Amino acid sequence: MREFIVEADGGSRGNPGPAGYGAVVSDAATGETLRETAAYLGVATNNVAEYSGLLAGLRAAHELDPAATVHVRMDSKLVIEQMSGRWKIKHPDMKPLAAQAARIFPPGRVTYEWMPRAQNKHADRLANEAMDAGARGEQWSEADSTAELDRAVEDAAGVCEGSGAAAELSDVPETAGDAARADARAAQAVAAPGWAPADMGAPATFVLLRHGETPLTPQKRFSGSGGSDPSLSDTGREQAERAAVMLARRGTIQAVVSSPLARTRETAGIVAARLGLDVSIDDGLRETDFGAWEGLTFAEVRERHPEDLDAWLASPDAQPTGGGESFAATAVRLAATRDKLVAAHAGRTVLLVTHVTPIKTLVRLALGAPPESLFRMELSAASLSVVAYYADGNASVRLLNDTSHLR
Repeated sequence: MREFIVEADGGSRGNPGPAGYGAVVSDAATGETLRETAAYLGVATNNVAEYSGLLAGLRAAHELDPAATVHVRMDSKLVIEQMSGRWKIKHPDMKPLAAQAARIFPPGRVTYEWMPRAQNKHADRLANEAMDAGARGEQWSEADSTAELDRAVEDAAGVCEGSGAAAELSDVPETAGDAARADARAAQAVAAPGWAPADMGAPATFVLLRHGETPLTPQKRFSGSGGSDPSLSDTGREQAERAAVMLARRGTIQAVVSSPLARTRETAGIVAARLGLDVSIDDGLRETDFGAWEGLTFAEVRERHPEDLDAWLASPDAQPTGGGESFAATAVRLAATRDKLVAAHAGRTVLLVTHVTPIKTLVRLALGAPPESLFRMELSAASLSVVAYYADGNASVRLLNDTSHLR
C-alpha cells in the first residue's frame, strides 16, 4: 500500500481578505514530490484557506491512489487538532469543512501531525504564489496539477466574505496556548460592507445558483412553474458538477435550499452530494408561472399574444396570457420567502438553488431598483450571484452572474 505525505497551508491577507492555499503531495518512501496545487480564493478567512489547502491536498492524493494511506502535516494547530478529534468543533461554520475532509479517504487511512511554520515552506510558498497571482488577476498553474484541481477557482468576490467560517474561541481549549487562541480570535473578524458599522454581526449570506441547462434553455423558451417541468440536460448536469467543485473548494456553504422544480432539485442534489449536505425544498423559490407562454419562445409569444406581451413588458402587475403570475406577485412571494430564510439562517451562508426570475427579483429588491431592471440583467445557466442580509435590514449585492467556474 502506498503512503503519501500531504503538506498544506493557507493564508489570508487581512483575515478576512485576499486568500489562497497551497498543497504538496509527496511519496513517503522516497520524498519525491508527486503533485503541487494551489489556488486564489478571493476574500476568505485564514481558517477557510487552511481547510481549503487540506481539502486540495487530500483530493490530489486520492486521485494519485485512492487506496493509499496519507499523513497530513500542517502548521495550523486548529485544523490538525480538530481533524485528529482532540478538539471539538463547536462552531457550525467549521463542521462542513471538517466533514468534507473526513470523507475523502476512509476512516483510519489519514493521520495528522502539527509542524512549525518554518518547516512548511513548500506549501506556504505555493499559497503565497496563488495569492500573488490572484492580485494580478491571474490564475496559479502547475503543469503536473490534477485535472480537477487545475480548473479555475477564480475570485467569486463575496462567496466567502462575511461567511463567518472561522473558529469560535470556544472551539479552542484553554490549554491550547496563547498563539492558537489568538489565531482563532483573529479569524472571527467579519468584513463590514460599504459604510455600515462593524458591529452588525455576520449577515445571512445567500449564494444564489441558477439551475443548469435543460433542453429548453438553449432555445430560450419560457420555462416557469406551470410548464413541463423539464430535467437537466447532459450539459446542465456537467454545469452543476462544475459549480459543485467550486463551492466545495470554498467550503463556506452551510445549508442548501432548492426550488421544488425538477431542474433545481437535480442541480441542488449534485451540489449537496459533494458538500455532504441535505437539500431542503422551499416552494417560495419556484419560478414564475408563465401561463400560456410556457414552452414558447419570445418571438412565438410576440406573434400569438402581442397585446398581452406589450402589457407584460410595460407593467409588473400584468399577467402572462392564461392567468400566469405577474412580476409584482412574484416579488411579494420572494420577499416573504427571503424574510423567512433570513430569519432562519442569520449569520450563515446558504446556497439557494432557484431560477432566473427569483434570483433577479432578490437582486432587484436588495438594490431597491425598479421592476424594469429585471429586463436589464443577464443571468446564465448555472451562474452564481450573492446577496448578504444584515441585522439592520440592509442588503449588499456582492456578486452577479458569475460563470468563471464554467470556463
